[in-house]
Amino acid sequence: MSLAEFYSHTPWAFAATCGVLGLAVGSFLNVVIHRLPRMMERAWRRQCAELEGRTLNEGERYDLLLPPSTCPHCGHRLGVLENIPLLSYLWLRGRCRACATPIGLRYPLVEALTAFISAYTAWHFGLSGQAAAALLLVWALIALTFIDLDTQLLPDDLTLPLLWVGLLINLFGVFTDLSSSVIGAIAGYLSLWSIYWLFKLVTGKEGMGYGDFKLLAALGAWLGWQMLPAIVLLASLVGAAVGIALIVFARHDRRVPIPFGPYLAAGGLVALFWGKSAVHLYLGQI
Repeated sequence: MSLAEFYSHTPWAFAATCGVLGLAVGSFLNVVIHRLPRMMERAWRRQCAELEGRTLNEGERYDLLLPPSTCPHCGHRLGVLENIPLLSYLWLRGRCRACATPIGLRYPLVEALTAFISAYTAWHFGLSGQAAAALLLVWALIALTFIDLDTQLLPDDLTLPLLWVGLLINLFGVFTDLSSSVIGAIAGYLSLWSIYWLFKLVTGKEGMGYGDFKLLAALGAWLGWQMLPAIVLLASLVGAAVGIALIVFARHDRRVPIPFGPYLAAGGLVALFWGKSAVHLYLGQI
């Protein structure tokens, strides 16, 4: 029996394998979430220096691979055993091995969340091209969610490739037909773009960022225009509920913007797993 046949007959094993893979990917996503915004800042400073005719001394190389992971407090370079996803956090009891400074709970949370959703994705779609594509979408949405929560940025380095990959996979009808994918990308971008300008004309303020337009366009490219109303509705309802809760219970300053990307990502995940069933159920009741 081949490995593919084994996974086809034992879906729990395929889900477990993808869950373990998700742990490793989650560890890498922690690097992306932490470093990509800083890489963007360095690029912006470099561009400003070039416009001013200056040469910027950026020091050592800084990207997703280098320098190696270290403790942000004492500079201790993490060894192999300290980089094992989730297990190293438990083994170290949530503290740096060198200086005993507490390690942020964010790191194991991202790893565990990625593992759980990856396992569910594999279980939901089974051994198929849909599962492989859905895993890519899930991982990208997790990275974008936490980057937006931290910085209120949705980097083009993630949203634009996500959009193009969505169009590419639907050349083969993985989640929807190509025409629905193209219309979804266009409608996703223009819908939030229109709301942005309407809100700005009425209030003189910016209600959201351009990254939100690109993320919804990417979700439209992946899932088709039919899923956009559900994604926007769910994102708006959850975003409004969370925003009101923060203002009432956490005394969040109303003037401080709340990132919308995480709610779009959540709506996209719901549409990915249950969107077609919900649409068919709704159409069947009309």
